[in-house]
Amino acid sequence: MTWMQRTEVLVRGAFVITMAGCRDARSHTAPAATHGVIADGAVHLRDGEIINVGSFAELAAAAPEVQVVGDGTGVVIPGLVNTHTHLSEALATGMGSELSLFEWGTRIIGPLSAALSAELAREGTALRAVEMLLSGVTCVNDMFVHTAEGSLASLGVVDGLEAAGLRGIVSYGAEDITGLDATGDPQRVLEVAAVVAEQYALAQRCESSELVSFRWGIGTLLGQSDELLSEAVSQCSSHGWGVHTHLAEVREELVLANARWGRRTIAHAENIGLLDQPLVAGHAIWISEAEIDTLATHQVGVAHNPVANMILGSGVCPVTALRHRGVAVGIGTDGAASNDSQDMLQAVKSAALLQKVNARDPWVMDAYDALEMATIGGARALGLDDRIGSLEVGKRADVVLLQDSVDIAVLHDPVSQVVYGASPRAVAAVFVDGRQVVADHRCRSIEEAEQVARCRPLAAALAAESGLARDGFSLYRGQL
Repeated sequence: MTWMQRTEVLVRGAFVITMAGCRDARSHTAPAATHGVIADGAVHLRDGEIINVGSFAELAAAAPEVQVVGDGTGVVIPGLVNTHTHLSEALATGMGSELSLFEWGTRIIGPLSAALSAELAREGTALRAVEMLLSGVTCVNDMFVHTAEGSLASLGVVDGLEAAGLRGIVSYGAEDITGLDATGDPQRVLEVAAVVAEQYALAQRCESSELVSFRWGIGTLLGQSDELLSEAVSQCSSHGWGVHTHLAEVREELVLANARWGRRTIAHAENIGLLDQPLVAGHAIWISEAEIDTLATHQVGVAHNPVANMILGSGVCPVTALRHRGVAVGIGTDGAASNDSQDMLQAVKSAALLQKVNARDPWVMDAYDALEMATIGGARALGLDDRIGSLEVGKRADVVLLQDSVDIAVLHDPVSQVVYGASPRAVAAVFVDGRQVVADHRCRSIEEAEQVARCRPLAAALAAESGLARDGFSLYRGQL
């Protein structure tokens, strides 16, 4: 397929926002409109790498025969980094949006997780990959949550990402216990050996992938037995694997952790050695000043998920305090069922607005802060900032061109316009590792209409098999 071929191109825009040498998160000394912005600029891509960044006139003079993508009216930005989602929810959008997180987890995610398969993972991932690519995402950190023991369903995510040409990190977000039985002991839903076996299978599958890598997944600390948590620390220490988990997402989590271990989840993660592994934590909402220092000390990356946090009423992540302490904070869409969208541009705008209204201070976060978290900040949280997240010579060619639509037509301040005004309609071209996967506002790697048609009956069947249609969370009745 032609999209799989890397081509040498100059990507041109009225402005290139490099995100190189980012402004210190603890100060606002450089105006958003000028910091790291090149007027009438271009980025030269060759063999999957950025080989030059500068003015279009200079780059075109140095490489006059190279194809130009972009008519000089748009904005060129680094590919957006979605630091936290659940592609296990890809076919379950719109369910239970008025439930609290604990209710939603029990009534929606529990039944859904038991009905997933590798096929549903592959097709759902391909569907949502189109949505992410068309909102400027070039890298996604996924946690696939399922309890279909022996299905190896998480491996289907790698297949879907590869088909879409989307860079990714995949983890199996296993939880082997849930609730309490009549004796007060946790109910086991998966065997530890089965969880470990799938973690190894997923790691091995990712080893053969050019763009997809592996992290050990821990759905939640409370959802894992002490035996499985110990296994995670041991295996990750032995193999050098990173970890993807949730931490301090809701207040109930802290109460239950205190009851189980006599300490909150962050303290318990530190106590068992989990924070000694390269770790990215989703949410980090209910955290104290001392816990922020703990995360900073252990260089834990945080994935802020503003849209899902608002939908589920979970609370507001103290993003400013985290960044001021030097914690790398990225932005995530969260899962397709807890957000009902994988539109990264919506999440970026929401990240800034939520902090402003929560602090009642428009200066607490500006557009540059938000774009930093969505690009180089997210890459730093994932340990990928040496390869992606900014437009710099030697980095991988993950590049997005925004142009042609009314929402990006007026560019008095290109950074602010991207964050507060841009929509997926503006995403004209997307390159991942030098391959053009979006051209002329259409996904080239996955035919959108065909994938939509393929997934409709799968979503209906999933609703029926999981019992979610029976319970009133889906109006689908049988196959469409």
